[in-house]
Amino acid sequence: MHNHTYLCNHADGQPFEYIERAIKEKIDFFGFSDHAPMNFDPKYRMKFEELNIYFQMVDEVREKYRDSITVLKGLEVDYLPEYHNKIVLKSDVDYLIGSIHFLKDWGFDNPEFIGRYETENIDQLWKSYFNEIGNMAKSGLFQIVGHIDLMKVFKFMPKQNRVEDLIEPALKSIKKSGMAVEINGAGYRKPIGEPYPSISIMKMLYDMKIPITFSSDAHSPNQVGIYLDKIENEAKKIGFKNVAIFKNREMELLKIV
Repeated sequence: MHNHTYLCNHADGQPFEYIERAIKEKIDFFGFSDHAPMNFDPKYRMKFEELNIYFQMVDEVREKYRDSITVLKGLEVDYLPEYHNKIVLKSDVDYLIGSIHFLKDWGFDNPEFIGRYETENIDQLWKSYFNEIGNMAKSGLFQIVGHIDLMKVFKFMPKQNRVEDLIEPALKSIKKSGMAVEINGAGYRKPIGEPYPSISIMKMLYDMKIPITFSSDAHSPNQVGIYLDKIENEAKKIGFKNVAIFKNREMELLKIV
């Protein structure tokens, strides 16, 4: 459900290359969800004037490959309420992924700004992060939670609190909202070396009956499906029987084969 295009300025490859890789990986449902335009941090997202280009690109590959794969249309939106725009939030998409990449003006997952961790209270950062995840769920704007424990990307873990304790209030809000949480394989490509979320949080999702989706978070065609078998197997070991997709912002549950 979570894959990008070159329009975000930090991905490469043409949409058809992503789809052909997905078909090769025997993926039945593939969702584009590139970084939505926003009047904030424009370096790492498409421009408003490119939004229709993005939709057209997705529609073209959806039609071209319709006999081989179901292509879904989404957007990944940073939860920054002061910068939200109705053009994005009301757009004709199958789903919106809500993600937290910023705490105030700090892009905490960007290697360019990693030095700031040395001057911050790490436990307070985690608390603030999960508080924003909870606020995002309460907003009712999104269908999927993106990389729910992204704060761990550079291995700066809380020192005085268990992540599981810190995330529990946010999970309760997600459950109430009816959102799904993605199991995102991109964490295997990062310093943390594990999926988003961790296995222990996946178990919490299962116990709370919160639906899951699967995501590569691909920024190039060769990343499509790269850890899909791994995250599917982890989900099945925990007990998950179904995975969610979204069409016209409505959830459908598919059996995990």
